[in-house]
Amino acid sequence: MKIRQNIRHFATKKALTMPVIGDIATEKMVDLHVRIFSERADPDRRGEREDHMAAFFECTFDTYLAALDAGFPEAEAREITHVQANFDFYNHGWTEMMEIPVDEIEAHYERYEEFFERHGIDIAEPLGEFRTIDIPDAPATLDKLDDPDHPHAEGGFADDVYVEDDSGEVGVGGADEPEDVDVSAAPGMQDVDRTDERTA
Repeated sequence: MKIRQNIRHFATKKALTMPVIGDIATEKMVDLHVRIFSERADPDRRGEREDHMAAFFECTFDTYLAALDAGFPEAEAREITHVQANFDFYNHGWTEMMEIPVDEIEAHYERYEEFFERHGIDIAEPLGEFRTIDIPDAPATLDKLDDPDHPHAEGGFADDVYVEDDSGEVGVGGADEPEDVDVSAAPGMQDVDRTDERTA
C-alpha cells in the first residue's frame, strides 16, 4: 500500500501513546478518518455508514498500538490499520472507499499474516480480538464487487509499505522517527492541554 508520512504522523503516534492525551488523540483521529472516508463514499450512502466507521476506526487504534508494541515501525503499524479498514470496506462492497484494489486484498493480508493470526484478524473478521465495542451495522453494496469502481485505490504496492513524503518522493519502509516531536503537530491537538507529555 502507498501511504503518506510526515511530522504529523509521528506527532500523532506520540499523542496516541501518551496517558490521558491518548484518549483525546484517538477521538480526534476517529473523527478525522470518518470525515475523510465519508467524503469518498457515494453521497447518498455517507450518513448510513458513519456510525459503523466511527466504532470500527476506534478499534483500529488499539491495533495500531499493539503493532507498535510488537516492534513495527510507524508506517507499517499505520498500514496495518488501513488494511483492516480495507477488509471492512471490501466485506461491505464499499469499493469507492477502498485504498487498494479488490484483487490485492489477499496479498496485503499475507504480508502481515503472522500478526493478524496472532490477534484473530482475517479478511472476514478484520478486527479480530480488537473488536472490543459494538460495531453498528451498515448496509452493504456487494453488487459493486462484481465490477469494482475504486477511484482512490492505487495498485502495484502490495509487496511492501510504500511511503510518500511531503516532497512527493516515494520510498519503501518509511522515514526514521525524528527526536523531540511536538504533539501539537498532530491533527486536532493544537488546543489540547498537554500537562503530561511523558510517553506511555
